[in-house]
Amino acid sequence: MTSRPETPLLDRIVTPADMKGLSDAELVRLAHELRAETIAAVSETGGHLGAGLGVIELTVALHAIFEAPRDKIIWDVSHQSYPHKILTGRRDRIRTLRQKGGLSGFTKRSESPYDPFGAAHSSTSISAALGFAVARDLGGQLPEGLGDAIAVIGDGAMSAGMAFEAMNNAGHLGKRMIVILNDNEMSIAPPVGALSNYLSRLYAGDPFQSFKEAAKGAVSLLPPPFQEGAKRAKEMLKGMAVGGTLFEELGFSYLGPLDGHDMGQLLPVLRTVQARATGPVLIHVVTKKGKGYAPAERASDKGHATAKFDVPSGKQKKAPSNAPSYTSVFGDELVRLAAEDSRVCAVTAAMPDGTGLQLMAERYPSRTFDVGIAEQHGVTFAAALAAGGLRPFCAMYSTFLQRGYDQVVHDVAIQRLPVRFAIDRAGLVGADGATHAGSFDVAFMANLPGMVVMAAADEAELKHMVATAAAHDEGPIAFRYPRGEGVGVEMPEKGVPLEIGKGRMIQEGGRVALLTFGARLKEVQDAAEALSARGITPTVADARFAKPLDREMILQLAADHEALITIEEGAIGGFGSHVAQLLADEGVFDKGLKFRSMVLPDTFIDQSSPADMYATAGLNAEDIEAKALDVLGVERLGKRA
Repeated sequence: MTSRPETPLLDRIVTPADMKGLSDAELVRLAHELRAETIAAVSETGGHLGAGLGVIELTVALHAIFEAPRDKIIWDVSHQSYPHKILTGRRDRIRTLRQKGGLSGFTKRSESPYDPFGAAHSSTSISAALGFAVARDLGGQLPEGLGDAIAVIGDGAMSAGMAFEAMNNAGHLGKRMIVILNDNEMSIAPPVGALSNYLSRLYAGDPFQSFKEAAKGAVSLLPPPFQEGAKRAKEMLKGMAVGGTLFEELGFSYLGPLDGHDMGQLLPVLRTVQARATGPVLIHVVTKKGKGYAPAERASDKGHATAKFDVPSGKQKKAPSNAPSYTSVFGDELVRLAAEDSRVCAVTAAMPDGTGLQLMAERYPSRTFDVGIAEQHGVTFAAALAAGGLRPFCAMYSTFLQRGYDQVVHDVAIQRLPVRFAIDRAGLVGADGATHAGSFDVAFMANLPGMVVMAAADEAELKHMVATAAAHDEGPIAFRYPRGEGVGVEMPEKGVPLEIGKGRMIQEGGRVALLTFGARLKEVQDAAEALSARGITPTVADARFAKPLDREMILQLAADHEALITIEEGAIGGFGSHVAQLLADEGVFDKGLKFRSMVLPDTFIDQSSPADMYATAGLNAEDIEAKALDVLGVERLGKRA
């Protein structure tokens, strides 16, 4: 057990109301204790550490000055919400973070009234804050009341178009609301694009130092022409030295940049805004991700996501790997293909490490594009790369690709452009829960005309599917693969393109056919072994393709067996639905085939271990065995006997 830090002041805080009587000096002490408690808690649970450490002082200041839950504090993405949870009545459960039955790793409405809006994807907070502000002004009623709306958004999240759409609308409506731009100089990866460069310039040179002094009231430091009046000096400095023009043009009053770790700057500015704001205000706060914990500050990702770790050293306690991760298999095979073909290139949306593209970025930087948190742009950018004669791989998590779906339909599929979609984190993902589950991509990709959709049953199959995608120039193609390690199969030296729309037989048997799509194959094989012990040897087949289906194989399975069961790691409307459509169209059901489709249940499954989540979903080996016995009537016969 990790030793708990001494936190005498924090021990007195059960809800933010308990902070109201604290002096500014005590709030500084409280921030130190909150940082220590956050580090200690995450060392036991794992999770997103760096983002929370960067907003410790800001979290304390916001809760000390505003009145949550009446005032709505909305954390964009909410990786940084652990300190907020500690201060809002959840400290006693903070060591259940990201575990089954425990606290979510993100803000969650059903968890606490202090979480007014759920998050986990980026760039939604300003839209949400504006919605609360309008609801307040139109007389909306909530048990805890409706006061100020405060969005806290990082510079990486601000790069997404949705943030600017919201700011444009907020500036037009002119409602009182507060946006805090938490500018930590890096999101998950080093921030990209013109916006980050613009923000960097705001505080990079001497003008920022001049502004900081001026902001503290040292008007005498200003050049003589500016000493006529504080108002004019403020306006001149904002335009000349700080460059708040972008936000002012969108209709926001701009304040900053402020040192987000200096309570002497944060508290007076927040108090002034709370007392005097009449319309939309943007407060630009500069913070350091991982602040106050040396191992996180030294890490390349500033401690973004971590396993359980030893607090003094920061060393993570990761289990040894028995097989390569699916993500690394994709990344390695892509680099091999890029070496052979100069047309191969890659696009990701702020997740180069998470999608395995870091090696591609090192070897072929001119052909690797991190577009920032901008999936819509990333998909259309990849479409035009394909139209320009390149072979782009658009690598995104399943749950994030959803954000670019209109572009998948309109810019890729309709134009039949050969974009290769590498869909990582397919299926259930564990501790991040429902917001990050890759549940829907098979359904939303396979219903598009001309789209080829593959799923890797193991790491060797993934290697072949990367090669298949690279060689496929007739239209768009997608391949999905799960989070985590492969199953330990023997790996080919290089991927070999598969025949489009052809599955493979794994095991010949009788009575019941188990037709799997994707990474449940190992569970299906375990179920088949258990069934064989009961005297039923099922046929096992790997579909490989949800679109186009292997019609010949599927119809043969239907003809040769009493029952056919499909198994997939996706929601209803995916592979099994396409198989059912084929069987119905061919009149197979008229001949008495027993058909079952095993899919994710029609619910959002909360965080737990992946194995436990799949048990909840009913997709583990014992569930597959039970389904086969049930469809054959074996259990019922046994019960009658």
